[in-house]
Amino acid sequence: MNTPIAERPLLGSRKIHAADTTFRISLHVAGALVVVVLLSILAIMFIGGKLAFDTFGLGFIWGTEWNPVTQVYGALPAITGTLVTAVLALCIAWPIGFGIAFFLTEICPEKLRTPLGVAIELLAAVPSIVYGMWGFFVLAPFMSEYVQPWLTNVFIWIPPIGDSFFWFTAPPIGVGMLTAALILAIMILPFIAATTRDVLLSTPQLLKDGAYAMGATRWEALTGVVIPAVRGSLFGAVFLGLGRALGETMAVVFVIGNAIRMPDSVMAPSATIASVVANSFPEAEPGTLDLAVLLGLGFILFVVSFGVLAVARVLLRQERMS
Repeated sequence: MNTPIAERPLLGSRKIHAADTTFRISLHVAGALVVVVLLSILAIMFIGGKLAFDTFGLGFIWGTEWNPVTQVYGALPAITGTLVTAVLALCIAWPIGFGIAFFLTEICPEKLRTPLGVAIELLAAVPSIVYGMWGFFVLAPFMSEYVQPWLTNVFIWIPPIGDSFFWFTAPPIGVGMLTAALILAIMILPFIAATTRDVLLSTPQLLKDGAYAMGATRWEALTGVVIPAVRGSLFGAVFLGLGRALGETMAVVFVIGNAIRMPDSVMAPSATIASVVANSFPEAEPGTLDLAVLLGLGFILFVVSFGVLAVARVLLRQERMS
């Protein structure tokens, strides 16, 4: 008697099922491993910096004095320098990155899109220490000789800016937060441009064709159709660039001036959390308050950077699901 085809056991079905189960388990293990590593890093930073939080309390975050001699530490100058340089870099890089992405997707000739895109993405392959050396030996002298004196002469006469906390009056020494922001802007530009280009390419072509068919210009199609359709993803690209700028170390160490004090100008020397840790870590001995302070700074930077990147991922995911 012949057995129906549907009832016949498939050859090798058990092996296929076992392989599929093994593959599924390995994927779960790999995903869990990432979470475990992140939580381990966070726990190690928190435990190592607990002495600093126990000694200064929340005043460690809001304190403005940094004096290793008297063992008084406040993280606010480093936090301020980190946020100001990252935001300034973002304000510089995002319009340029968006313009590059729009040019590559809408205006650039087809034969040049791939070479230009690869050239821009190659900026991300340049080591950060190379950016730092170029910034110190080339950009900083240019800033001190031309840019900073011009900014001082122009903005000192504008009361809302000249009298504000971050005024544009400072000795033109070249290094400072503005120079560091320019270096960071160059470094995050390929990330923003590449992400924005992918976002613009994901816009349904029918929407753009419909706008052009109704007589819309490129600018009208961009502002009226493309941007509203991918608004969340564009913000995600911005946050990805911000997360990259927050944690940069070596390039910033070269050009920010490494002065751990509250800045009174965007052109004045300052410090970031990453630069403070990089400069002070070799001298910190295990078990001391100095090392605990640095680990506490690392914990703060980790939380801020992780939060920024998490927001970026949520925005990108929501846009893809919509």
